Amino acid sequence: MQYRPQSFSLLPSVIKNLLIINILAFIGALGFGNMFGYDVNGNWGLYLPFISPEFNPFQLVTHMFLHSTQNFSHLFFNMFALWMFGNSLENLWGGKRFLIFFFVTGLGAALCHSLVNYYEYTQVIQNLTTESIEMVKAEGRSILQSGQNYTDYSMGMLNRLINIPTVGASGAVFGVLMGFGMMYPNVRIYLYFAIPVKAKWFVLGYGLLEFVSGVSQSQSNIAHFAHLGGMLFGYLLIRYWKKNEFRTL
Repeated sequence: MQYRPQSFSLLPSVIKNLLIINILAFIGALGFGNMFGYDVNGNWGLYLPFISPEFNPFQLVTHMFLHSTQNFSHLFFNMFALWMFGNSLENLWGGKRFLIFFFVTGLGAALCHSLVNYYEYTQVIQNLTTESIEMVKAEGRSILQSGQNYTDYSMGMLNRLINIPTVGASGAVFGVLMGFGMMYPNVRIYLYFAIPVKAKWFVLGYGLLEFVSGVSQSQSNIAHFAHLGGMLFGYLLIRYWKKNEFRTL
């Protein structure tokens, strides 16, 4: 891979702008929700593509810049990890290549998450009539917004699959984590500020943990397979770049 020589920056331009956009989006979601009653996350988060009546193609991009307004730590830890692992990659690759990497891994994460949700969708609708499915699609979102859900397990599961949006930069951040582990495999990361672990083992362990969590906690609010998708696409993109190392961006 070829890289543009440049001096090291503690806060390179793409990372800085991504942090600003995510923070402004978080503040905007809080402000519009409190002042105007407009649900930013509910309209700009990602719904199950081509299945959910709430899906719009632009959500594939916009969901990466939104975070739960009920949990500030969701934003904080994503942005901290993006800066911690991403600044070395942007300094190494340059801003253009890093931005491409961020979006490819974020979109890859959305693809993997949606495929898993689609599989779950095909399984749950086998237990429902056409009338029940159409009922969930027509009124399910408003029921969730009222803080309730269907008592029937399959209808409730379907409602969560198609009417709860996914938000967060986590998929792209996990892609960045994979990139750091591949480009700096022997750099030591200190767990709990005390236990040194080489980056390659940290990434491998985190990936295995996400896989186990994704399989064992299929109804969790955490999109584990989106995280794995970001890591997978990060790995594939770096492998592609290495095979084409004489091409420049």
